[in-house]
Amino acid sequence: MPRKLVIVESPNKVRSIAGYLGPDFDVEASVGHIRDLAQPSELPAAEKKGPYGRFAVDVEDGFKPYYVVNPDKKKTVTQLKKALKEADELYLATDDDREGEAIAWHLLEVLKPKVPVKRMTFTEITKEAVTRALDSTRDIDSHRVDAQETRRILDRLVGYEVSPVLWRKVRAGLSAGRVQSVATRLVVERERERMAFVPAGYWGVEARLSTGLGGLDEAARAEGSFTARLAALDGRRVATGRDFTDGGELTASARKASTVHLHEGAAKAIAEAVMRAVPRVAEVEEKPYKRRPAAPFTTSTLQQEASRKLRMNPRETMRVAQGLYENGFITYMRTDSTVLSGQAVAAARAQVAELYGPEYVPAKPRVYAAKTKGAQEAHEAIRPAGDHFRTPAQVSGELSGAQFRLYELIWKRTVASQMADAVGSTATVRVEVPLAPADGGSRDSGHTFSTASLTASGTVITFRGFLAAYEEGRDAERYSEAVAGSAGEAVSGGEAGGAGAAGAGAGGGGAQSREARLPAMIAGQELAALGAEAAGHETTPPPRYTEASLVKALEEREIGRPSTYAATMSTISDRGYVDHRGQALVPTWLAFAVTRLLEENFAELVDYDFTASMEADLDRIAAGEADRVAWLARFYFGADGADRAGSAGSSGSAGAAGSAGGAGQDGERGLRAMLDTLGEIDARAINSVPIGEGMTLRVGRYGPYLESDDGKRANVPADLAPDELTVERARELFARAADDGRELGVDPSTGHTIIAKDGRYGPYVTEVLPAPEGGADAEEASSSGAKKKRTTKKAAGPKPRTASLLKSMDLSTVTLEQALDLLSLPRVVGQDAEGVDITAQNGRFGPYLKKGTDSRSLATEEQIFTVTLEEALALFAQPKTRRGQAAARGPLRELGTDPATGKPVVIKDGRFGPYFTDGETNVTLRRGDDPATVTPERAYELLAEKRAKGPAKKRATRKTATKKTTTAKKKSPSAETGRK
Repeated sequence: MPRKLVIVESPNKVRSIAGYLGPDFDVEASVGHIRDLAQPSELPAAEKKGPYGRFAVDVEDGFKPYYVVNPDKKKTVTQLKKALKEADELYLATDDDREGEAIAWHLLEVLKPKVPVKRMTFTEITKEAVTRALDSTRDIDSHRVDAQETRRILDRLVGYEVSPVLWRKVRAGLSAGRVQSVATRLVVERERERMAFVPAGYWGVEARLSTGLGGLDEAARAEGSFTARLAALDGRRVATGRDFTDGGELTASARKASTVHLHEGAAKAIAEAVMRAVPRVAEVEEKPYKRRPAAPFTTSTLQQEASRKLRMNPRETMRVAQGLYENGFITYMRTDSTVLSGQAVAAARAQVAELYGPEYVPAKPRVYAAKTKGAQEAHEAIRPAGDHFRTPAQVSGELSGAQFRLYELIWKRTVASQMADAVGSTATVRVEVPLAPADGGSRDSGHTFSTASLTASGTVITFRGFLAAYEEGRDAERYSEAVAGSAGEAVSGGEAGGAGAAGAGAGGGGAQSREARLPAMIAGQELAALGAEAAGHETTPPPRYTEASLVKALEEREIGRPSTYAATMSTISDRGYVDHRGQALVPTWLAFAVTRLLEENFAELVDYDFTASMEADLDRIAAGEADRVAWLARFYFGADGADRAGSAGSSGSAGAAGSAGGAGQDGERGLRAMLDTLGEIDARAINSVPIGEGMTLRVGRYGPYLESDDGKRANVPADLAPDELTVERARELFARAADDGRELGVDPSTGHTIIAKDGRYGPYVTEVLPAPEGGADAEEASSSGAKKKRTTKKAAGPKPRTASLLKSMDLSTVTLEQALDLLSLPRVVGQDAEGVDITAQNGRFGPYLKKGTDSRSLATEEQIFTVTLEEALALFAQPKTRRGQAAARGPLRELGTDPATGKPVVIKDGRFGPYFTDGETNVTLRRGDDPATVTPERAYELLAEKRAKGPAKKRATRKTATKKTTTAKKKSPSAETGRK
């Protein structure tokens, strides 16, 4: 019986797909990419001095890449080659996108099969989908491979050329990237806007009106009441937050329209006048209300909505979605398309009729067009897998935690997208109130107004339609309309991701979807004023980006691909470019320095339109409309790049690539020209941000600090956001710095001066040691020009004693006695029965007792000085526990039996944090994995990856012969150049 080998990407897919295909098929996993561009250090010695030595890409010969098999994939490749020897046919079933196509091509290049090869793709792991894929195989799409390879080479060129500039001028270890640098610039620009923002104050009036007049009791009047807001005075609109610039002035359009800027006195006078007058309905307008459901999820909208509703960051969202896809619960999760297949539409409509009733099914299926011009490949939207959707209740026994919540979100969105519109009516009422003479003039006009116009709106939904299943969330808005058609009111806080943002996200659709009913009214009807109140407001700065709103901004500008957004969010965080404050992204001062350097010296690379044009060009390469070699040549060498590419490009493609890489502000300059004309970069200027009054923020090697014109310095707290570093706050920091180096007195036992300092890791005390003997002679010899003999190593002098302040101490008030107590540590508490000293000391992880090699934690820092020998002995008599633990514990969680090994999997708390284990294989939880909520499937996935990598290699003994062996190995067939 002929054997058929199927290679997929993830080991988590193997079991399911093997079950669907039957016994004639062997299913193996590549565990992602098996090879990549070589690091320069991985190149053979002969190649390091050749054209591949700098980038592992020969830029002079058609941008040929030099690939090597990843060290951790050599065992995988060996296993795949062994399986291929037993096969009569090879199916490459990697993911149906550019990365998956490239993985399939690399497998073909490395395995070199001598049997028939077929490319097999599917977008959901169900029996129906896998069976259909088996009957509709194809060849590898070389254009997709070209596009992926172009992107990889492009990122290598940008990273390897620009990053060293950042190392020299800002800080070592930094990186620049095509998308990450643009994302960082967006966050920095928003913070700049917040720093330049000048708040403006304005006042408004809100009245509680009722259709019930004086003859009715209080309950009846309250029943017919509603809230209206002041909208105009004598026909002139009253200013709201939207009418002010970020400089605190009225906008040009507001001034042209003679908008009234109310101050406190006028607003209070109007509120009093409303209570004295008889309000009258001037106009009642009613309009039909209709709202359509949102389109099914794309990768980007799933990340945004999961962030708003589930508080999951993009990386976690994609990880959980990957697990759902691999286990057959949803379709492929990397897609730009909002299109549903015919089977999916039929399944959704059938489920709507079954669960909600036939009236909720629209007459015709809804069709959603692709949201982006370059929607990648022909994927569907993200939806539940299968030709019949499983409801959340049906999968609740198989999914838990984050996986269940994300599946439920996807199911609701998909079903709602094929439901009927929500319909109703919106009524708007305008009420006029005659104003008795009062000081109601505006700040700029000074005259008295005679009539106040108040407005109120209410929406009544008569048929909920899709809202019965799902309502899309929204990001926090700067100014929201609490009553449609009325004056807007500033949202307190002004920062997305704070309390206000949480409410907006969790609450769904915001003001537009809130249902509020107005009492029946007719024009000319008199109303009763139950109360009126003047309230002051202040404009708010632009809200900071959250990961969800930053993803949305990148997608709107068509920068990057949704499949890369999760990695981009992780990168800008891991590189230290942003900090998280709640859900808000706060740029660091390091991000300011990096962004300024790139803006001033590599403007095209961080230009939004230029970066978006590169994505469009990659789409054209994937479609076969542009040649990758000509495009890369133009990008790297400039306008003449296509000529330098010569015959390396594909015939007939040069014209298509003529405009590729030429978009942006200066399409004639290539990356190499940018570097050649770079000129001298003033590192000090790049790393400086003026604060005002001669104070400047400097980005130093060890972090940010303030410097004044006279050279004084002050540390900047790590938790201080850039927009919070005002002139006033800077003065406070300099005042605090005045205590830095404050002399506390002299240690009577040593005669050394004791000082208090504010260091990088917090305040501390230390002693000032006298200058070493011979120091004056050495200085004199130096000044006289005597030639100093170079010594191998400078003699190490005594180090001063230092001790961090306790949390209860303050730099400005710490005393000499307290400092001496701290410097006396460790304190000898006493000895045990065997004569071993017991000491009390303060360590990196808090206060503790030490006896020989044994230790016990103390509850508070003050106990260091108060704990007695009896108390210490009692602590050592107890079993040793971790800080905060009452006693030794078993596993943190039991996750169940690993389907691959049949062994029980648990989470344990180890020395380096929580980890998964099945008793044989251990793997640390990744960043973002919460031990309390992480799913068993996540544990099985990480354990499978760890097992696939094999045991860690032992570090070789350092011998000269080893280097020769290593060099020889690097000339293996696994290192290949170019494309066949």
